[in-house]
Amino acid sequence: MVPTVIPTQPFGDQRPGTSGLRKKVRVFQQPHYLENFVQAIFDTQPNLRGAALVVGGDGRFYNRTAVQIILRLAAANGVARVLVGRGGLLSTPAVSCLIRKYGTAGGIVLSASHNPGGPDADFGIKFNVANGGPAPESVTEAIFARTQTIDRYQILETPDLNLDQIGRTQLGAMQVEVIDPVADYAALMESRFDFPAIRALFASGRFRMRFDAMHAVTGPYAKEILERRLGAPEGTVLHGTPLEDFGGGHPDPNLAHAKELVARTQGPAGLDFAAASDGDGDRNMILGKDFFVTPSDSLAVLAANAQLIPSYARGIAGVARSMPTSQAVDRVAEQLGIPCYETPTGWKFFGNLLDAGRISLCGEESFGTGSDHVREKDGLWAVLFWLNLLAVRKQSVAQIVRDHWRQFGRNYYTRHDYEGVDADAAKGLMDHLHSLLPALPGKTFGAHQVVYADDFAYTDPVDGSRSTGQGIRIGLQGGSRLIFRLSGTGTQGATLRVYLESFESDPNNQTGETQAVMAPLVQLAEELAEIQKRTGRKKPDVIT
Repeated sequence: MVPTVIPTQPFGDQRPGTSGLRKKVRVFQQPHYLENFVQAIFDTQPNLRGAALVVGGDGRFYNRTAVQIILRLAAANGVARVLVGRGGLLSTPAVSCLIRKYGTAGGIVLSASHNPGGPDADFGIKFNVANGGPAPESVTEAIFARTQTIDRYQILETPDLNLDQIGRTQLGAMQVEVIDPVADYAALMESRFDFPAIRALFASGRFRMRFDAMHAVTGPYAKEILERRLGAPEGTVLHGTPLEDFGGGHPDPNLAHAKELVARTQGPAGLDFAAASDGDGDRNMILGKDFFVTPSDSLAVLAANAQLIPSYARGIAGVARSMPTSQAVDRVAEQLGIPCYETPTGWKFFGNLLDAGRISLCGEESFGTGSDHVREKDGLWAVLFWLNLLAVRKQSVAQIVRDHWRQFGRNYYTRHDYEGVDADAAKGLMDHLHSLLPALPGKTFGAHQVVYADDFAYTDPVDGSRSTGQGIRIGLQGGSRLIFRLSGTGTQGATLRVYLESFESDPNNQTGETQAVMAPLVQLAEELAEIQKRTGRKKPDVIT
């Protein structure tokens, strides 16, 4: 079967961000748009020829069509074998699991993560390398450069394959194996955690939980692991059927977009434990009865209790957090006598540290937590960690976290998101902040004295690569911080993210309501950045 060579031309806007290329579905549906990007992967990654590849996505609208196109391109470009999830489905951590387990040369992940799905919503694609993690900047820059000069792509002109039947078939000279998307990942989870202890927790009849899959990809994974393997009652998994538009919802596991789940944890009849995951399964939200665990606190609690989990019984090598994530885990690392790394936002920055054995756990404040078992953040893994911890400590979520605060101090923490801000206005705000930086250290604003102010830069301790312009940090005396970043996870406008952190060491002062405690820092952030004046926004769209 001879590949067809299709003439094409560059689109000019296919630069992948830290989470891959994300655009509206209709952009990807343009003739040659998806094909250009995928061909650029094959043109710049010669190691894929004659090798194996993993392909799958979160099931959002256009996922099935895109998988078929990618398979035909892969066959035309000499890929020997492709593992694809049944129905084109694979969670992002499951893709990483498969790459690592079967030693493939990489994987192509189709997802726009926590962004909405549907014909008028979002789509995304990214390339994961042979360690199972997101491609480093050297690879993404090479792919982007190729999209700027591309003039042709190669594809097999064949009918669509049946992706709903597990088994092997041929596409030209390439073998396509449709696999159970859940089995390998579920086996990995069973090897990492004490399933008998968690099974006993459910069997006790005194423990009630719900997991909200948000009509996204983790539904089948959660049903298999929680309800079948661990014996949770049927119905524990909510919204467990993946839908192309996520049921019209926003598959972002936070207090704003998972209100129904949050309500189930409140009041005397509230659930003991609840959790949710996002569109592609790499994020998580953890809730107890009348209690929300911030992602920053979650990472710190998991690090402090890691020795209670079978896979970390001998201790952990180190921890890492993204720069905007609160410094709660830093205090745990200090007490454990292990290194703690502060990296830019983007999971690929953790990859080198994990591969080098320098860290065992890592996390981002944007509801992402992970470890050395894969090279992606992993929502269900975090949920199982918490379940294992609850089974062993026999305490409530709130008791575990409050015990942690008493030992390590409490990092009050909140994030204010201003979504869809005019890009020029957002850039002007950041330029204004940059102009203030040199004069800020030593200045006092009310009760807050500025200790340092900079634009965060990172030198990778493993390969020496340098990343600059990663977000503005303003450190205050006593451990409080203000951080300002523009996020690249949306598909239109800019998202301004303001991170606020205040440290309290006195256990007697650790019961305040977060937004009330943070009010003076919110005011200081507004004063310094002139948010309302420059963006026209009186308040954030989302507060977490």
